[in-house]
Amino acid sequence: MNKTQQLHDLGQSLWLDNITRLLLDDGSLRRYIEEFSITGLTSNPTIFDHAIGATDTYDDAIRASARSGQSTESLFVELALEDLRRAADLFRPIFDATNGLDGWVSMEVSPLLANDTSGSIDAARRIYQQASRPNLFVKIPGTLEGIPAIEEAIFIGVPINVTLLFSSEQYAAAAEAYLRGIERRIAAGLDPRVSSVASLFVSRWDKAVSDKAPADLRNRLGIAISAGVYRAYRELLVSPRWRQLADAGARPQRLLWASTGTKDPDASDTLYLEALAAPDTISTIPETTLHAFAQHGRPEGVMAEDGGDAEAVLARFANAGIDIDALATQLLHEGTLTFVKSWQELMQRIADKREALASAVQRG
Repeated sequence: MNKTQQLHDLGQSLWLDNITRLLLDDGSLRRYIEEFSITGLTSNPTIFDHAIGATDTYDDAIRASARSGQSTESLFVELALEDLRRAADLFRPIFDATNGLDGWVSMEVSPLLANDTSGSIDAARRIYQQASRPNLFVKIPGTLEGIPAIEEAIFIGVPINVTLLFSSEQYAAAAEAYLRGIERRIAAGLDPRVSSVASLFVSRWDKAVSDKAPADLRNRLGIAISAGVYRAYRELLVSPRWRQLADAGARPQRLLWASTGTKDPDASDTLYLEALAAPDTISTIPETTLHAFAQHGRPEGVMAEDGGDAEAVLARFANAGIDIDALATQLLHEGTLTFVKSWQELMQRIADKREALASAVQRG
């Protein structure tokens, strides 16, 4: 049995943190499904920026758009959804076999809407309708303005991947938004089966404190934060409030580990996958991490439902002068800015490529 299958067998889904047209065209994604137990994928502006900029596989569509007068953002959404529909169709048998628990792809609303509640709701609705696939999540960040957008999107029936979560408090806000959305659907006589995942970013914690943490605490903060969130997640799943919703047919908002690639070159390249093995969760995996884990990963047991030694580890970071709450707020802010920057670079790259391709046609 391969190592990725071992994680799958203990109840953890493995999703690829990448999407390119080449992955679809050359059969790599299908091979990852068959050989590495990959059962979904996620995307973001940085991933698409690299895919569109580094290859010519999108050039024909970009060249054609120059004649139509289509906006850059509209063109990007169209290009991204073409890829994601194909990926969603590859995962559809898994989606059907698991009754919608697994087999998902994700598409992000514009990061420029991170602080715009109504704009995020409208964008989520449009993307989901345009995608025309039941197994597509729309990603909305867990910002102050994003939380009410998440609740409303769930209420109107749009599956949501809550992104850019960094702490137990931020996770709790995302979970609360999901619960309220489902409770409102039940009160309105609507089907409560609207899916969601809550994505906790892990490795960015350790990168943020790499020059501040004591040597014996190096690369332990992200895992400790995750352990605390996992405890809150398990407690929610046995709470009377959730049981009442589950009895009405609601699906749990699954906890997803994001940013699982190791940032420290001196640490194991499978560090987070091994530490975050846990039932009823999802790990999104960069391709390099996926291959590394398949080759030499060592799955060793599962996370403790009570959080294990997370509180003690976090106390040691606090004693070292690291303000966890302030850092969580900072990471959310920085993550939002990073996605905005990636989005702007992506829009500029598409605009530049469209102009260059149009000029080449005119010269020809």
